[in-house]
Amino acid sequence: MSLGVIASGNARTEFVDINVASWAWLATIGVIVALLLFDILVLNRHEHAPTLRRAAVETVAWVAVGVAFGVAVIASFGSGAGGEWFSGYLIEYSLSIDNVFVWALILAYFRVPAQYQRRVLFWGVFGALVLRAAFIFAGLALITRFEWMLFIFGGFLLYTAGKLLLSQDDAVDPSQSRFLKIVHRFIPTAPELHGHKMFVRTDGKRFATPLFAVLLLVEVTDVLFAVDSVSAVLSFSKE
Repeated sequence: MSLGVIASGNARTEFVDINVASWAWLATIGVIVALLLFDILVLNRHEHAPTLRRAAVETVAWVAVGVAFGVAVIASFGSGAGGEWFSGYLIEYSLSIDNVFVWALILAYFRVPAQYQRRVLFWGVFGALVLRAAFIFAGLALITRFEWMLFIFGGFLLYTAGKLLLSQDDAVDPSQSRFLKIVHRFIPTAPELHGHKMFVRTDGKRFATPLFAVLLLVEVTDVLFAVDSVSAVLSFSKE
């Protein structure tokens, strides 16, 4: 199974070195976008509170997509590249658990009904793909030019791990978010939800709904969590 791309080893570095054709990048991005659109426009076209069974099935399906991509990487570039992919996948999956807990607290604080939570998280993840891509390319540019940046990334990971172990305060209060206060100051916000709408028009004026504030807060927390998770991946792969 070949993707028409060239894989080449590099004896001067511990990382794999592969060259990916432009069409393969476009095809990969196209598949990702298609899967996300299928998720939101077909599988979850109508708002509903997800059941545990459906959530489990969809989770297994998304994991299967990730595993299938890893198999394609191995078939096209070899076991070294596949090893880096699966290592990064498992690390990111484990590091995503704290994101989920914080998002659950945010959704609970704003009392977002279960049938609307998926829409908020979907667009939150969609935006996170763009933001994390920027993080990754910036990190790669730094490593390529300054290899010693790897030690800084490693030190930051040790710092966040120590802070997590030694922290005595596990409570998170979304109402104390400075970012949220800034949003309310500059963006007129309606006091109550209006279904799944992010914006509404009242008396000729346009207002954001609390759902929009929740979406922005989800995006900001994801950016904060991306700092350590992207650093973790860049510590053992540059592809």
